[in-house]
Amino acid sequence: MTSPSDIKVEDDQSPRWYIVHTYSGQEDLVKKNLDLRIQSLDMQDRIFEVLVPTEDEVIFKDGQRRSEKKKLFPGYILVQMNMDDESWYAVRNTPGVTGFVSTEDEYDKRPKPVPLEDKQIEDILKQVESGPVRVKIGLARGETVRITEGPFVDFIGSINDVDEAKGKVRVLVSFFGRETPVELDFLQVERI
Repeated sequence: MTSPSDIKVEDDQSPRWYIVHTYSGQEDLVKKNLDLRIQSLDMQDRIFEVLVPTEDEVIFKDGQRRSEKKKLFPGYILVQMNMDDESWYAVRNTPGVTGFVSTEDEYDKRPKPVPLEDKQIEDILKQVESGPVRVKIGLARGETVRITEGPFVDFIGSINDVDEAKGKVRVLVSFFGRETPVELDFLQVERI
């Protein structure tokens, strides 16, 4: 286990955002553990916020549309804190935390936690707060589908193109022996 003397930490009085590495898939649990640890160690004056950056993603599966939260950085959380030995130690020794994203100090060769630049954290927070909903349909080019609504209901065709940004697929349907492209909404097709 690393001790505070093995890490170079500069006492910085302005709160900065740091990237903390966690076990993958345990980001929410680590956030909960760290929030509890901040309370129990009375460190609210040094560790201000713990964030698991997520964005909404719409998934189309089995003809159903559902919304899910997708982690932007799997295996990482963001922590806003004043970096000093005690706050570093509190975060670093939280169950599930494997370390800070850091760089080696050029003088004494110890790892030094690197804060995010203001522009970087602004971009991340903007994406979390108002990011466009991502669409994931689970359909790929070449798959065979059945059209479920519209004038081509019950026609069978193969997917020629997928446009997730617009929520559309282009399906090649056979009319009188020749393939014709038909543009449809994701909800108008289902896998067979």
